[in-house]
Amino acid sequence: MSNTEPEKVNEKQAKAVRLGIKLLFIIYAATLCYFLFFAGSMGRTYSERRYHYNLVLFKEIRRFYIHRDILGNFSVILNLLGNVVAFLPLGFLYPILSRKMRSFLAMTFLAFECSLAAELIQLIFRVGCFDVDDLLLNTVGGAIGYIGYLGVRRWWCHQNRASKCKKE
Repeated sequence: MSNTEPEKVNEKQAKAVRLGIKLLFIIYAATLCYFLFFAGSMGRTYSERRYHYNLVLFKEIRRFYIHRDILGNFSVILNLLGNVVAFLPLGFLYPILSRKMRSFLAMTFLAFECSLAAELIQLIFRVGCFDVDDLLLNTVGGAIGYIGYLGVRRWWCHQNRASKCKKE
């Protein structure tokens, strides 16, 4: 067995992993779009609805906290943690696919941009409510996802003593 054969195997494995991550990202993006724009069970498809928006930071977060006994814990968790968790995969997966997004600031800004686009689409098509609290929570989710990516990357580089890791 020559020295180039293990390199070919590693290259094939890397390509397969990269393809798997691309597919996982596509599935994530499609699922996120479904829940943001099309999920009828969330009461968001009624087209005769008036425009709803919140431009006061922490207004909805405070409302959910104050009325948690009335709204129920599930609703509070779904709204607050759901908005964070929804953008975790973006912060984790996208830096794997794009070298340009391998900085905390770039990834956090991308999470904000994606969240802003989603909120604007919800407002324009009346399938939700434009909410600055959602922008904040989604952006925090993307940032936390990126921190998770950094942790996994550091662990992987340590386990594999990969010289490639030191270049980035």
